[in-house]
Amino acid sequence: MNSVIETILNHRSIRKYEDKPLSEEQIQTIVESAQAASTSSYIQAYSIIGVKDKETKRKLAQLAGNQPYVETNGHFFVFCADFHRHDVIAEMEKKDLSTALESTEQFMVAIIDVALAAQNATLAAESMGLGACYIGGLRNELEEVSKLLKLPYHVIPLFGLTVGHPAGITDKKPRLPFKHVYHEETYEQTKKELTAYNEEISAYYNERTNGKRQDTWTGQMADMLSNPKRMYMKEFVEKQGFNKK
Repeated sequence: MNSVIETILNHRSIRKYEDKPLSEEQIQTIVESAQAASTSSYIQAYSIIGVKDKETKRKLAQLAGNQPYVETNGHFFVFCADFHRHDVIAEMEKKDLSTALESTEQFMVAIIDVALAAQNATLAAESMGLGACYIGGLRNELEEVSKLLKLPYHVIPLFGLTVGHPAGITDKKPRLPFKHVYHEETYEQTKKELTAYNEEISAYYNERTNGKRQDTWTGQMADMLSNPKRMYMKEFVEKQGFNKK
């Protein structure tokens, strides 16, 4: 055990923040930590948009499903898959890179690069005593988000990240059992661990809500996935020049 592992294992989403902006030093440290993450073949297929303007935050909060903590936080980061700079590279080097940039492989590279960078950013923020919360709700209205942030072709905003000084610390939500996630040699999945996890999650919600909520994880997942959302995504992604081949 060390301080890095303690920070990782202590993670929980923070949705209430003090009315205090991040310092420029904190912002730079978080972004530089994101940049230190591994990147496939040195491609660095991402960009980060920092949002301070209150009106822009308000509009993004609405687009993300009226999530108030998108508006009220110390700083809001938007993590984007970005091959626009590689379009510039193609022009500079006088080479046609469209086949590679439009491939499913490079789309996956961009998404993985973004995720690794964002997790580094989150860990850096939490190591400084700050709280953070990922905002996938930005994908509700990607056309409008892209217009608001003036994103060019070949850039997709994948998710946001609220960061700030916590106004309170929430309980840590239990994750899946170790044996249900880690498999040695071959894959094995059984109902036994899920049943035990359902009992743990139900108890967690029961205590957290004073008996008002006792739902299970499998029930949550079944209900959510029975109602597919953001089904425009494939069309939008291809329109932006990703995942076409």
